[in-house]
Formats: sequence, C-alpha cells, structure tokens
Amino acid sequence: MPVVTKPGKESQTKSIHDAVRAGDVKELAAMVKNGADMNDVDKKHKFTPLHWASHAGSLECLHWLLWHGADSTCRTPQGWTAAHISAIRGQDACMQALTVNGANFIAQDKRGCTPAHLAAAHGHSYTLQIVLRGAVDCNCADSNNWRPMHYAAFHGRVGCLQTLSKWGANVDEVDGNGNTPAHLAAMEGHLFCFKFLVSKGLSIAHTLGARNNQGETPKDLAQRFCKQPVLQYIELIEKHKDLPLEQETVAFPAHRAASQGDLDTMKNLVECGIVNINERDDNGSTPMHKAAGKGHLNCLQWLLEMGANQDIRDNAGETPKDTAKRFAQLAAVKVLGGCLDDDSDEEVEKMDPWSCDKHGVEGSTDNFEEVNLSAAQRKEQRVRAYQKIEDLKHLLEIAKSNYRQLGGLLEEDSSQWKEVKEAQRTIEELEAQLEFERVRREKLESQLDECRAEIRGLNQCLQDRSVTTEENPQAIQVREKKKVKKNRKSDVGGVFVKRIQ
Repeated sequence: MPVVTKPGKESQTKSIHDAVRAGDVKELAAMVKNGADMNDVDKKHKFTPLHWASHAGSLECLHWLLWHGADSTCRTPQGWTAAHISAIRGQDACMQALTVNGANFIAQDKRGCTPAHLAAAHGHSYTLQIVLRGAVDCNCADSNNWRPMHYAAFHGRVGCLQTLSKWGANVDEVDGNGNTPAHLAAMEGHLFCFKFLVSKGLSIAHTLGARNNQGETPKDLAQRFCKQPVLQYIELIEKHKDLPLEQETVAFPAHRAASQGDLDTMKNLVECGIVNINERDDNGSTPMHKAAGKGHLNCLQWLLEMGANQDIRDNAGETPKDTAKRFAQLAAVKVLGGCLDDDSDEEVEKMDPWSCDKHGVEGSTDNFEEVNLSAAQRKEQRVRAYQKIEDLKHLLEIAKSNYRQLGGLLEEDSSQWKEVKEAQRTIEELEAQLEFERVRREKLESQLDECRAEIRGLNQCLQDRSVTTEENPQAIQVREKKKVKKNRKSDVGGVFVKRIQ
C-alpha cells in the first residue's frame, strides 16, 4: 500500500490526486471545474481520486466525488476498488459513505478477496461490520477457498472473529487444504483466537480432532511450528475435558484486561494487533468504557496516548466520560477532560453549525492515520456540509413548488389531503353527536320541569292537610275516644243469650 504524505501548510497541490490526499475539497472542486478528470488514474500507484480519498480518509473529498458522479467501480492493477482500499485501511467512515452511495461490496480482487476478507485480515472489526450490514455473505470464499473467518484466524484478529461469529459465520469451514480456522490459529500461535474458536465450535472434540488434507489436527500443527502456548492449552483441555470456557474472556480479552486494570495484557493485545484499540463488545462498549467505569487511570491514559476514540457511544448512548460519571469516577472524568457537572448530551442549536466543535464520532474509528487537518479545518468541513443541507432543502422546496404548478400531486400533499378529509369527517361526526346530546338535554330539562311542578303540588297538599289538622283538634280527640271505646267492647268476654218471653 502506498503511504500518504501529509503536506504542510505551505505545500501546493500539483494534481487532483494531491488535492484529495491533502483533504482540500476547494482545490478539488476548482480543478474539476477547470477540466480535471474525476476518474483520472495516477501513473505511480494507479489510483483514482476516489481510491486516494478512501486511502487517506479524506471524507469530505470522498463525499464530493461520490456526489458528483465519480466511478466507484474503478480498479487498481490488484483489482481493488475504493471499497477494498477502505477495508484495508480501516476507513469505516469512508466505507459507510460508499455503502450509502451503492458501492459493490461483493467485488473480488485478483485473489478473489472481497472487502470483507481484507477487513478481517487487517483487524478492522467495525469496518467489517459495516460491510456485513450491506447484505454480504460472511462465508464467501476467495480463490483459495478461504473465508473471512480463515483470514481473521490466520492473522490473529479475535475482534473480527467475534464479529463474524455474531453475523453467522461458520467456524468449522475448511479451505482448499482442509484447514479450519482453528488449524490456522494453532499454526500461527494465536492463543486468544484459538480459545475463541474452540468455544464456538460444534464441540471441543470436533474442533480439536478435525484433520486437514494431510491428516493433521490443530495440535499437530502447533507441535510442528513450535507454538507452545497453544500446545499447552490443548493439552490442558485434553486433560480436563470439562474445562469451562469463559465466553467474555475468550471473546473480548482487551475489555476484560481494561476492566481489571491489567495494562500489560492490554498493551500486548493492542500492540500485537490481536484486537483493535476501539474494539466494541456486544454492548457497544470499548476498552476505554471498561477502564473509565472502573477508574483505572493508567489504562485510560495509555489508551488516550495511543489515540483511542473517546467519543464512541455504547448501546446505551454513553461515552467513556458518561460511564465514568455514572460510576462517580471523578479522577477518570478529569483524565477524559471534564467534571461531574458537565452535561455531555447538551443539545445542539439546529440553526447554528458553529455552536459546538463536534458531537459524536468524527471520521473513522478503525484507522488513526487520516489526513492531517486542524480543528478549524474540520469545523469548516462540518459548516460546509451543513450549508449543503440548507442549499438542498431550498432547492427541494423549489422543485416541489414547480411540480405542484405543473399539476403534480406529491405524496406529502396526498397524505395532507387525507388528513384534512379525516379531520372533516371527525368534525361532522362530533357535530352530529353534539346536536343529539343537545336535543336529549332539552328533553331531560322538560322532564325535570314537570317533576319539579309535581313536587310543588304535592308539597302544597301536605301543607294544606297540616293546616286543617291544627284548626280542629277537638274532632281528632272525639275520633280517638270512639276508637278506644270500640276496642273495649270487642275485648269483653262471655256469651250473648237472647231471652224469649
């Protein structure tokens, strides 16, 4: 791969390729306007400007080229497209831009490798994940019948193994020589990769007993190439067949080391290329999240010195600084550049692109050798992108207006018309219901008036009867006496005898 030169402020671009490598989108636009070919191939490396944008991580130039119709299918003599270059370099932001613009992720180079093979070989797990999201077969084979899983195992990329396994890759696939990924990991002495493959295989006996076309097992290859750590691990498994396999340990060793504050192990894993420094686990957390949550300052400082991205958010939307705040790790928060009272989720003013430096991840996370731009230049890029949004919104409104004037009906107009009709129907139903309730209320009020009149009449009758009773008390006393006398007569016992003369 060619090496990107980082021109200083005084250097002047001589070709369109130099402008792209320098990330100078203004110079790029001026050259194309003056007749430069966007698909021009340089003489030395046979790269087009799109290849160079993917190689250097010139994201704004890549966007500009794709927007103005640059050919994403152009190939180098090795058969690499811009997607292959992004996979090799770990330019996940560029890969995402190529995805949106319909780049071909199943294109094969001269060895039959797709971008998925190359991302797995170079240990760029997040770039690999973006490729797999583009509906790419994670078990696709190259000309040697190697799958991405074989490349990751051979080069010791445990993070890529984890990603491929999550997307359904078969860990027991064989290549043209009958080797499984476990054979390759044992042959190269990648212990962490071998542990992971054993844990994900059909069974321990199946993984350790698999034989290639020469009849060799992973143990035989470890012996032949003198890979003592792998050989000792196999012998330990054979001695203790019920040995438990800790999934978190074998899948995310750097995360475990960061969580435990084991700086030496983490250094070894990252510096040897076994894991990416921004590796994400199943929860989207990076080793920096783990170190921040536990307050391991030595791990945090080393990760920052190595260029780890502290703007990555996990599945819960937290950055490492947010995680440190949640666990009240004040020292870790200060190391990450803040205090407990800071609000990392401050809302951005929508109409002011200058309101903040940046929110979220900027550029790629798998690659750190992007084009060298200052903070002011990066802010200018964001402002230009924002201005482009505003310009396109204005043009879109003009186009919609023209379409309506020509008698066209937009989908949003149709939806709005349906909403208006539905609202009118609802209003009519409510008005009818209101009229019904009004008539019903009038009837009830009429019945209520009749009941009140009847109550008044009954009350008047009661009052008249009470007045009559007060005026004739003697008549009441006589009536009572007659009742008492009558009762006495009926109570006298004996027999009535009629005398006959």
